[in-house]
Amino acid sequence: MPTSIDNLKEAFAGESQANQKYRAFALKAEQDGFPNIARLFRTAAEAERIHAEGHLRALDAILSTAENLKAAVAGETYEFTEMYPPMLARAEAEGHKARRMFGYAVKAEAVHAKLYQCALDAVVAGRDLQQTQFYLCPVCGHIELGQPPDTCPICGTKGSRFVQV
Repeated sequence: MPTSIDNLKEAFAGESQANQKYRAFALKAEQDGFPNIARLFRTAAEAERIHAEGHLRALDAILSTAENLKAAVAGETYEFTEMYPPMLARAEAEGHKARRMFGYAVKAEAVHAKLYQCALDAVVAGRDLQQTQFYLCPVCGHIELGQPPDTCPICGTKGSRFVQV
């Protein structure tokens, strides 16, 4: 029989996935000309985020910023070293379209780990990051600090398409 901890982990995963799925569904509804349905999906996505964060708090998984950064470095490192490489290899062997995003993710997750490590180093030194501008490639998820590049080093998207967060 699952424990409450097991149930919280499963609920967190399910709510997190529902949040992302509903956000994607909202974009599609908007593209299809249904702005109110898009708003409904976005509202439900936010409700799922609230649930997920509540479950994460109940798991006592939100710690100090330094501990959260250590967890982020470990998670991103796992993704680019262990999780995505075999997924990418399988998709390439099968000629599956997943190879595109898996390939982007392998590279972007390595950048994310590096950025989190820089943030952790800053926190350990008792300071915040110096950069105040963060730019996100809307195609592959690459992150640049300071200013966007002329072109994304991972997917080649023009820097003018980067989104400031």
